[in-house]
Amino acid sequence: MPPFHSRPEFFLDRNLAPRLVAGMLRDAGWNVRTHIEVYGDRDQEVRDVEWVELCGRESWVVLTMDRRIRYRRAEIAAIRRHGVKAFVLASGNPRAVDQARRFLSNEALILAACIDPGPFVYAVHTGRIERIFPV
Repeated sequence: MPPFHSRPEFFLDRNLAPRLVAGMLRDAGWNVRTHIEVYGDRDQEVRDVEWVELCGRESWVVLTMDRRIRYRRAEIAAIRRHGVKAFVLASGNPRAVDQARRFLSNEALILAACIDPGPFVYAVHTGRIERIFPV
């Protein structure tokens, strides 16, 4: 997958608060698709490996709150196979507005990381990101 030459397109996993987070990111100029926008009525039926594969095919960067994704064999295999780039909120169970703020406060770091080819997973902390896969 080639590096991004413009702003990447982001895919919000269903475990984020899609309306508020997507709205705040879009207001800040991010190009965002939500799980429900992509899958509609099938939203709750779609397995993680399916949307991970789609993100790889479409070169969409994943935003999620699923910190356990890096420990799931099938998801990691899909991330590797499809060169997926992912950013995971690192800790706690933040309110929707705080989810968006965490991504927004790390925007420059996230965009810089997206230049590198995938696959990778970064943990998104307050004020920093940390590569957690591959290590």
